[in-house]
Amino acid sequence: MSDVYIVEAVRTPVGRGRENGALHNIHPVDLLAGVLDEVCKRAGVDKGKIDDIIAGCVSPIGEQGANIPRLALLKAGFPVEVPAVQLNRMCGSSQQAVHFASQAIASGDMDLVIASGVEMMSRVPMGSDWGGLTEEFLSDFPFALRSMGICAEDIAEEWDLSREELDAYSADSHARAAAATEAGAFKSQIMPMTVTVEGETKVVDYDEGFRKSIDVEKMAGLKTIFKEDGKITAGNASQISDGSAALLLASEKAVKELG
Repeated sequence: MSDVYIVEAVRTPVGRGRENGALHNIHPVDLLAGVLDEVCKRAGVDKGKIDDIIAGCVSPIGEQGANIPRLALLKAGFPVEVPAVQLNRMCGSSQQAVHFASQAIASGDMDLVIASGVEMMSRVPMGSDWGGLTEEFLSDFPFALRSMGICAEDIAEEWDLSREELDAYSADSHARAAAATEAGAFKSQIMPMTVTVEGETKVVDYDEGFRKSIDVEKMAGLKTIFKEDGKITAGNASQISDGSAALLLASEKAVKELG
C-alpha cells in the first residue's frame, strides 16, 4: 500500500449562516470552485493531473445538488476529463471525503485526489433534503429520527452535564477562537474572499462565528431551544454556518515526481 500525504489545504472563512452573513451572496458552486482552484495554485499542481475530486455535502439539494463538485470543478477551469463525486455522511461528510480519497491513493488506484466539502446553510437550510420523510413513512420506521438538538439534550442528561458547565465550555471556546484569530493562527489556511454585502465590497479573511467577548450572565439568561426544561441554547449550541474547504492528497510517487 502507498503512503498518503496531505500536501496542501485551504478553506474559506466560516461565515454566519444567515442572510446577513459575509458569504451569503456567493453561490455554493462558486464557493467550492474557489477552494478547488486555490488548493491547486498553492501546491503548484496542474489541474489536469487530478485523478478525482470528492466533496462532502450534508444537504445535496437545490443549489447544492446535481453533483456540486463536478459543477464546481468545471467552473474552476479544470479539464472536462477530471471526474468528481458528491457524498453525504451527515456531519462527517467532508471527513469521509478525506477517508475515501486516502483509500483510493493507498490502494494504488490514484495518485492525486482533492477531498473537499461545502455547506451554505444560509441558502440551503439544514434538513432541506428530508422532504420525503413524511409522517406516513415514519409511522412504521423502526427508529425514531431525532434532531441533533434533542440528541445533545440526551447526552447532557446521560452524562449529568449542567447548563452552567455547557455555558462555561462554550464561552471558553469562543475565547480560544478569538485568541487564535488574533494571533493569526488561521491566516495560512484561510483564502480571503471578496464579497459584496448591502452594496459594499469588502475582503473577508476571518471567521464570523465566534464572539470576541462573552457576557456569561446574558448567556445564562437565554431560553432553551429544543426542550422547555433543557440545557441547549443558542449560546452553547453549534452554529449555522457557510463555508468550504479542500485538501490535496497525494501518493508517495506523486510527491516525489512533483516535488
